[in-house]
Amino acid sequence: MKITGACHCTAVQFEADVDPSTTSICHCTDCQILTATAFRVSVHAVPSTLRFTVGTPKIYTKTAESGRLREQAFCGDCGSPFYSTSPGPEPKIYILRAGVIHQRAQLVPLRQIWTRSRLPWLDQLAALPGIAKDR
Repeated sequence: MKITGACHCTAVQFEADVDPSTTSICHCTDCQILTATAFRVSVHAVPSTLRFTVGTPKIYTKTAESGRLREQAFCGDCGSPFYSTSPGPEPKIYILRAGVIHQRAQLVPLRQIWTRSRLPWLDQLAALPGIAKDR
């Protein structure tokens, strides 16, 4: 599936092909902290298809719980996250962040990972009252 995306301020924009069957929800504590929320939705880019059409993301390298290094790409202006990958030469597997993908509504998660860190109140969301649009 061909996708396009951009950060919140649109200073960095991209396109890629993704495999929708790889869409997942990650509950790890790193994803909770890096998104400032309960989980992250991601999808794998098809190798060698990720291309930045405007701007260049900034890279932060973190050490995962496994001890592996993970590059985190984000907009240096607004902070929107783009992907994570392992450092090193191409071809790489880029795990794109669904929030910056224009077609995100079409990317339905098919699995959840790191569920041991899943926040216990997530099961209660469906019962909460909703407001279609904030004032």
